[in-house]
Amino acid sequence: MHARQLIMVSLLLCVISISCKDQKTSEIKEEKKLFITPIGKKVEIPVPSQKALDQYQKAKQDYESDPKNVENIIWYGRRTGYLGKYEDAIQIYTEGIEKFSNDARLYRHRGHRYISIREFDKAVADLEFATTLIEGKENEIEPDGLPNAQNIPISTIHGNIWYHLGLAYYLQNEMEKAYKAYLICRNLKSNDDNIVSSTHWLYMIQRRLRKEEAAKILLAPVNDQMSIIENTSYYNLCKFYKGLIPVDSLQKNNGAAQDDATKYGLANWYFYNGDQEKAKKLIMELLEGKSWNSFGYIASECDYLRYFME
Repeated sequence: MHARQLIMVSLLLCVISISCKDQKTSEIKEEKKLFITPIGKKVEIPVPSQKALDQYQKAKQDYESDPKNVENIIWYGRRTGYLGKYEDAIQIYTEGIEKFSNDARLYRHRGHRYISIREFDKAVADLEFATTLIEGKENEIEPDGLPNAQNIPISTIHGNIWYHLGLAYYLQNEMEKAYKAYLICRNLKSNDDNIVSSTHWLYMIQRRLRKEEAAKILLAPVNDQMSIIENTSYYNLCKFYKGLIPVDSLQKNNGAAQDDATKYGLANWYFYNGDQEKAKKLIMELLEGKSWNSFGYIASECDYLRYFME
């Protein structure tokens, strides 16, 4: 074959390769759909970034090449979930559980995605069972699917199981159970990020239970010298609860709008301090946003249905 012909063949193969990749990307983008929240809001699942699509394709290929590898199953489910395809992720974990019924990580991740689609009973069932599977076992760092700015994983398998179980209980208004789960989570004492995230929920729970003094005692580990990598919003809320910073400092962050965690924490603070009007206003503002899968959004949704729906 002449050199010119070789060049033409190479170019043709390149075009075919790019076309196949574009087709796969197009297939995923075409699956974009609406999610209808419990309050009837229609939310369009955003088109994922090219990086997220590439990571998904890599995880899918790894899984298809070795579907009996539990790590491949977990990452295929995680990458699918990051695209907003929560039902598909749940199905992947379910199939994984059929193969590895005693791997707590599969129940932990499926429980998380049940929270995302507001099936809290199923989330509780998965996460409760996961706690039985980790009993007596050594805790491990859980790799990040969406790394923080320092690329340092801050969560553990045990911590994530207890944290998400506490959240699922909280969303069901099972405050005593939520308190116990978050207390176990905090007692793991893995790092300052996890201390402030669990303390934030513990404090709110005790205030919801009208145990103000007990709530104050929970803030003892919070101080100005903590080393926070990721959970800055929870840290600032805990400092606010303790009186280390004023409420004004939570209103804006260098001119940026409040994130959902801060807005929900502040709305909740007004709620259990008796200012229902301000609480409702903040919750309604949060629910007008697009972050329908954030924990602050889901918690606001539950509170709206429970306390403010007319």
